[in-house]
Amino acid sequence: MNILTDNMQWVLLVCGLLTFSMVQAVFAPRAVMQSYFGEAPDSKAADLLVRNWGALVAAGGLLLIYAGFNPDIRPPVLIFIGAGKLVFIALVLMAGNPTRQARLAIVIDGLMIALFAAYLLATQGQNI
Repeated sequence: MNILTDNMQWVLLVCGLLTFSMVQAVFAPRAVMQSYFGEAPDSKAADLLVRNWGALVAAGGLLLIYAGFNPDIRPPVLIFIGAGKLVFIALVLMAGNPTRQARLAIVIDGLMIALFAAYLLATQGQNI
């Protein structure tokens, strides 16, 4: 596990940048919805919700980047962001028939969750 704990800063930077990429939903909510879910929002309210979702996910990416440079905040950030990713995966799978883009997001988010959990287990009870 030393390889993970020794390189967690880089892992968090990459995960943070990938997660931050959802900022695209703030600027192009219809394109993101079409790509991820196969249908575009058809109202201003739906656009607003997708923009908000994209902003919140992007903020989580910034938190991961920040945690890369601040080991003291890693545990709560990893738990919070990992839980959010887990809920996203569950909701997409429950909706059924995910698009290619959604399947890719499920795989990438699943890998991130596994890395976050492995790091938390490896550093449990340690002063990081």
